[in-house]
Amino acid sequence: MRNLGLRDVQDIALPSANISAVAIDLEEDAIYVTSERQNADADIEVEIFKLELHQNKVAQPSLVALFTSNSIPSFNPPPYQVLACQIVPENRELAVILRCGDIVTVSLQQDDAPIADIVGSIDSGILAATWGPDESLLALVTGDNKLILMTSAFDVLSEGPLHTDDYGEDAPINVGWGAKQTQFHGSLGKAAAQVTTRLDNIGSSPDDDELPRVSWRGDGAYFVVSTLSNKNLQSEMRRRVLRVYNRDAVLQSTSEAVAGLEHTISWRPSGNLIVSTQRFGFEGGGAGKDGRHDVVFFERNGLRHGEFNLREPWTKTTLEGRISWGYSVKEVAWSSDSNILSVWIRGKDKDVVQLWTSGNYHWYLKQEIESPTHERFVRVFWHPEDGSKLVLATSSQLYLRTYGWETWVSATTFPNDSGTVAVMDGDNVLLTPFRSQNVPPPMSSFKLALSSTRTPLHASFSPTNDTVAFLWESGLVQVWNLQTRLGPGPGKIMNPVKVGEGSVSVGLARRVSVSAVVDGKITLAILGSRGNDILTYVEVGDGAFEVKNEVGLPGRGGTIPGAATDVWQDSTGQVFLVVIVGSANKVAKFPEFCPSLRRESDPSSDENPLFIGLSNAGKLYAANPSGSTTLATDANSFCCASGFVIYATTAHEAHFVPTRALFSFLSPGYSKDGKVESEVRRVERGSRIVTAVTSNMALVLQMPRGNLETVNPRPLVLEVVKKDVDSGQWRKAFLSCRKHRIDLNIIVEHNPEGFFAGISTFVEQIDDVDYINLFLTGVGRSTMTAEMICRVCDGVRTELENRNLNRYINSILTAYVFRQPPDYEAGLELLLRIRESAPHLVEDAVKYIIFLVDANTLFDLALGMYDFSLVLMIAQHAQKDPREYLPFLRELRSLETNYQKFKIDDHLKRYEKALRNLRKTGPERFDEAMAYVEKHRLYDLALSIWEGTEHFKSVLNVYGEYLFERREFSQAALVFVQAERPAKAMIAYEKALDWRELFDLAVRESTPQDELAEMGVRIADDLSSKKRYAEAATVLLDYAGDVRQAVIAYVDGNLFADARRIVSLRTVPELVEEIIHPGALETKSQIEEDLGEMKSQLSKQVARVRELRVKKVEQPEAFYGDEDVDLHNIDVMTDVSMAPTAFTRYTVAPSTASKKSRQSSRSRRKAERKVGSGRKGTVDEEEYLLQSIVKMCARLTTVQGEAGKLLPHMLQFTDEHREEGKALQEELMAFKGELSRAIEEVWARPPPESESKDVATTSVSQNATGVGDGAKSQDPLDKIAKPQIVEPTWRVTLWDRK
Repeated sequence: MRNLGLRDVQDIALPSANISAVAIDLEEDAIYVTSERQNADADIEVEIFKLELHQNKVAQPSLVALFTSNSIPSFNPPPYQVLACQIVPENRELAVILRCGDIVTVSLQQDDAPIADIVGSIDSGILAATWGPDESLLALVTGDNKLILMTSAFDVLSEGPLHTDDYGEDAPINVGWGAKQTQFHGSLGKAAAQVTTRLDNIGSSPDDDELPRVSWRGDGAYFVVSTLSNKNLQSEMRRRVLRVYNRDAVLQSTSEAVAGLEHTISWRPSGNLIVSTQRFGFEGGGAGKDGRHDVVFFERNGLRHGEFNLREPWTKTTLEGRISWGYSVKEVAWSSDSNILSVWIRGKDKDVVQLWTSGNYHWYLKQEIESPTHERFVRVFWHPEDGSKLVLATSSQLYLRTYGWETWVSATTFPNDSGTVAVMDGDNVLLTPFRSQNVPPPMSSFKLALSSTRTPLHASFSPTNDTVAFLWESGLVQVWNLQTRLGPGPGKIMNPVKVGEGSVSVGLARRVSVSAVVDGKITLAILGSRGNDILTYVEVGDGAFEVKNEVGLPGRGGTIPGAATDVWQDSTGQVFLVVIVGSANKVAKFPEFCPSLRRESDPSSDENPLFIGLSNAGKLYAANPSGSTTLATDANSFCCASGFVIYATTAHEAHFVPTRALFSFLSPGYSKDGKVESEVRRVERGSRIVTAVTSNMALVLQMPRGNLETVNPRPLVLEVVKKDVDSGQWRKAFLSCRKHRIDLNIIVEHNPEGFFAGISTFVEQIDDVDYINLFLTGVGRSTMTAEMICRVCDGVRTELENRNLNRYINSILTAYVFRQPPDYEAGLELLLRIRESAPHLVEDAVKYIIFLVDANTLFDLALGMYDFSLVLMIAQHAQKDPREYLPFLRELRSLETNYQKFKIDDHLKRYEKALRNLRKTGPERFDEAMAYVEKHRLYDLALSIWEGTEHFKSVLNVYGEYLFERREFSQAALVFVQAERPAKAMIAYEKALDWRELFDLAVRESTPQDELAEMGVRIADDLSSKKRYAEAATVLLDYAGDVRQAVIAYVDGNLFADARRIVSLRTVPELVEEIIHPGALETKSQIEEDLGEMKSQLSKQVARVRELRVKKVEQPEAFYGDEDVDLHNIDVMTDVSMAPTAFTRYTVAPSTASKKSRQSSRSRRKAERKVGSGRKGTVDEEEYLLQSIVKMCARLTTVQGEAGKLLPHMLQFTDEHREEGKALQEELMAFKGELSRAIEEVWARPPPESESKDVATTSVSQNATGVGDGAKSQDPLDKIAKPQIVEPTWRVTLWDRK
């Protein structure tokens, strides 16, 4: 569906030259031209000119070299003697090959003078010469019919005869399969199988110039030679033969005999086809109608592979026995990308070059280039690297034409968009409106025949309707109103009417743009060039064709969009707004020239246009007066529709970028750090965008082969649905969502208040019960909030009930079912209502609600409503087995009402409701109720039900037992107290160690003294086991009266002050020597033991930190588990036999990733604990050691506190105690200093220069960060803060003296 558009033309004049050959220098971006003349001595003088190209401008030609060829061969010479002119990049020289046999080189080195040097000559002359695509090989056909293959240094690699009877190395082997003799020949009979092909009646075309041709394949692996065969005794006819050779000039295959085959030959660079031409309708020619002329294709094996017909008008004449059709095909050539085939036709008065492209196995004539008046083309060839550039040369002019692919699409907008696409095919325009029809190419909905013999250059549509303008290179313009039928209906899809026709003088016309239709008139902007570009404005309408104005533009090689007559982009990417009165103002700038250009308008401001451009490199840009941004770097096509910029990429994706997001992104002050968000969907490989039809929500894509695919992308569908919702077209929006599987909740979520305001209209338009059910189902299953779902369902249900309850019964049931939460009981109650008013609807309604809700659920709900008739109705229509439910229902019917409800609720596991119903059965079932409470743990409900009754204390007792079993002793004791169960309460208090409440209750209950003492001993033992020594001593003193055990408790708790106080208070001094003094020494020993343990731990951990940090510096690979980069490319095979796997050192095991992704919070905590476990040899060991030192500081503070409570008493005891106490204080002070030094050492950071010191003699702190750039994780010193040792008041200052 694409067309070839002319992007630029460079016209280079060499008025005094007689051009014979052209060569392109890719390295210096220059063109070399040879000009030849015959001097007085009948020799050929050849001049070589150089033309330098700079930014689409051509410098004046300069003469590079001049030489004379010595002789002319004896055969009849053609008009030009220079056969080939080629740049040889290996030697930086220009090679010129002449028909007389001379091979001339001209050095292009900057240091060398450009002197022509004849490096060799072939005496018999040269008939054909072609360089390989890599300029390393040269194939020559000599005058004595020899094939010579040379290197770029002109060394002969191969030489042999051109004509041979050998087929070649790829000769087919015939085993009879598919042979003519084995085929069925119908009415011709078996005799037809024996007829052989006669070669004596196969000849060449009368237009054949009898010269050989050579053409190379794009990869340089093969070349083909086309020659006339030798005459034989059986016939005077000579036929064209194609021979394929490999890179070593070894014959591979020979073509089959083709009657009327002509001299033209060109091998497609992609390698699959060899193209030539074939004439029909004469003796020795092809069997076909008179005047038929085909472009034919061959495969590498020499077999035919399709054709297409040239459409050139012809007039057959015969002069002196020679047939002429009024034209002949001079040459054919492929573009370097293999997409365009040029056919050079020589007519009676002028030459024409036709450009053909293929799609879906059809060949389209896209462009026709006529030679200037009174001149002929002498060379026609494609740029060797840029497939869009065609070079044409006459004897005194050189033309560089640049083409580009374009899709000519209707620019009409919603709701009048037709989606019409125009495809040029000669003088016919193939038109397809994709809104109405999707006709695959090469077919079309309508074929418009233009009243011209040549192909238009460009076409453009109006943004108002399907008015299209066609432009020819001569300046001829035709304007047609297609009158496209948008909707379905009888008659033709189009009824084109020519609106106007005329010619304008714009120099070289290239493009046309059409404005909107205003008062029946349209304005055309025609882009041409006379040096710089010019825009000519023409008004067409009412039969008039009037030129309004001509605006000169500040540059050349620019372009204009199809439906914007006031926009022009220059060759550097600057975008100008052109005023018809004659001025151009810059409004935006692309980073580079974008041949494909589109303008979008800002809905909020007409002064802020947005321009979208696609460059030749596949970069898609958006620009406005505030700046520009890159949307994609791999785009191959784009369009604008429904408020989106839609583009396809070479990654086979379609992107949808909202234009409002682009306006915001490019607005001043907006952050440009991020990227414009877009929606993406996958498309078929190689897809290109043809057009987007907003009304149909369709995006039309074309595949590489040429077939079409229409998709309905979600963004386009949503935009149309939103417009329909805003305009109140509820049914249209609903059907669009239903057709394209869009969640129906968008009808609500787009504009909730608008929906609720229009619910009546919504129901009226939708009307269909099934549609309403589908809508409610979609809303109920959506992600909307429960409140919103309920509001929608209730609103629609209310409207349906007001309209017709009986008709919309199913929809009303759907609304009940899909509320959040569902209201099944209300739906069942509705069934009961209609059972009375419309019994004929009940059966269908029940079946429908059973379809929506599980039958067992409905059965249980009906049962929970205590309506056995409804239960039976549900059960019968759900086809439940009567043996399953009838006995159960009979049993229930036989019970008392409240007990019946209790059984039903218990069956339905509605335990709270069941307990309430059981309560209503009376006091005789209280024991059963308590058992039910205990079974289902309904204590709170039971307390609320029986509160204020005679059974309340029994309920409290049951609840207390439950709490006691759960070991909630404190709460159980409180409940037992309220239940007036003091014995149980005291047991619970004792278990909870709430001794104060226990003894209070015991005293109030007049418990005997001996039981109190026994109870106090038990409580004291339990408190001591919990290290609550002070409380244990209090209990022993107050309730057990045991002073000795109380003092022991104080001593065990390091409460020597309290112990000494009790001894003095109770006058038991013997306990000092017996208990307190030994206890003090024992406590001191325990503190020393803890201190020794901390010393040992600190010594080991600091030493290990030193060791780790030295290892971190000396062997970072071993420490971090790194691999040696130098071993990455070394393969080592072990002696271990194991199965090969697909894993490499760069492979991430999928099982590991999946396990990590499935980690629960518990496993993550376990992993965190494992990281901090400090397992030796792990990378986290150092961090663990630092954390241990931090914890040791806290432990030291605790030990100091314990010592602080002991040391004052040690001072007051015996000399032994004083010595032991002083030693303990000194030992604690020493350890504190050791710990402080260790902390300073471990947490100290070295200066930067310490990294270069000897790690064996530096301290731990100097090696702390020695790994430098090799570190793979955060430094533990950065993770763990340096601890501070708290200094509590614990020392005895008398012992601080020296």
